[in-house]
Amino acid sequence: MSELFDFGQKVLAKQAFSVFLGAELTKFEPGEAELTLLVRDELKQQHGFVHGGVVSYLADNSLGFVGGSVLTDVVTSEYKINYARPAIGEKLVARASVLASGKRQAVCQSKVFAIDGNEEKLVAVAQGTLNKVE
Repeated sequence: MSELFDFGQKVLAKQAFSVFLGAELTKFEPGEAELTLLVRDELKQQHGFVHGGVVSYLADNSLGFVGGSVLTDVVTSEYKINYARPAIGEKLVARASVLASGKRQAVCQSKVFAIDGNEEKLVAVAQGTLNKVE
């Protein structure tokens, strides 16, 4: 494991909400981050698929991690999410990448997928701006 990945694991462990949801950091390197979450009934809404707030959490937090991979300590200043389809599956994975970055700001994208067996379906796409904490 890299120093960056170890650092990311420590950051995630300090996020009480992430721990509560059961999120796992599965990839963290410069310009790329991946968070996964096992689906449980408590995370579903009345129609049986994962609540949009949970999908949004994964998108936002993966944006924060990937922005932090190039700027160190960041906060989300804005993001937009588009839901493509209901999140139905055993696990969710958010894969984020940096689109552009400067000294104080990074524009990043996250794609959230639902995994059911060997099938993976895109459920949401988010784009956000992360600002360096100074």
